[in-house]
Amino acid sequence: MKQVRPKKNLGQHFLVDLDIARRIADTVDEPFHDLPVLEVGPGMGVMTQYLVQKPRPLKVVEIDRESVEYLTQNSVLTAQQIISGDFLRMNLHEVFGGQQFVLTGNYPYDISSQIFFKMLDNKDLIPCCTGMIQHEVALRMAAAPGNKQYGILSVLIQAWYDVEYLFTVEPGVFNPPPKVQSAVIRMTRNSVTDLGCDEQLFRRVVKATFNQRRKMLRVSLRQLLPKEASVFTSYPSLLSLRPEQLTIPQFVELTNLVAEDLSAQ
Repeated sequence: MKQVRPKKNLGQHFLVDLDIARRIADTVDEPFHDLPVLEVGPGMGVMTQYLVQKPRPLKVVEIDRESVEYLTQNSVLTAQQIISGDFLRMNLHEVFGGQQFVLTGNYPYDISSQIFFKMLDNKDLIPCCTGMIQHEVALRMAAAPGNKQYGILSVLIQAWYDVEYLFTVEPGVFNPPPKVQSAVIRMTRNSVTDLGCDEQLFRRVVKATFNQRRKMLRVSLRQLLPKEASVFTSYPSLLSLRPEQLTIPQFVELTNLVAEDLSAQ
């Protein structure tokens, strides 16, 4: 069968460098070397050929029918290992019968953030996530407070995962080459089991403040609270900060303060 044609509407950039494909596949080995692996968007299986050699269950999910046909006809995987569909619409508890698994892939740039938000929604099922994403997104995910890259993804992911920036990948190893650099990352669940605040409100607070990241918190929080809310007068030093200055424990503290004012309304 002829090779799969990269489709712009699916954000496909097929990796052609076998050494880099092997290095990315090997990122799933630590620290959960015995868990099943789910690969998102295998394409023609350049990474899959190394993942399938590992002594652990493997499944892939692929939305592109041409790629599914290629994988099947070239015997890269068995039909039982291939899930033809949209990862973002899947019930992940059904993939390995409710068992935890490692998530990996060469993620499409335009939906990588959505993939990681789905990971967060299934964090108890996914103790580790690795793979390749846009360099700029990787920097945001791994950024520390005070860094200009620190933002919504940084806080929401680092609240539950330790993020490692592993290595940079240049555009020339793809077909077609993307216009930006890529990066390989690994996220491993930390020891947090309870944030100590309402998790949905935590997300709202983080998004509301970073949506006006140049504003002090006393300004951005007016999206969530009325002017007379007690937090504005009781915590002037905290609310004089900008969101990129806050650590995750400070965001938890801020969420609880917002929750108190909301419950008092």
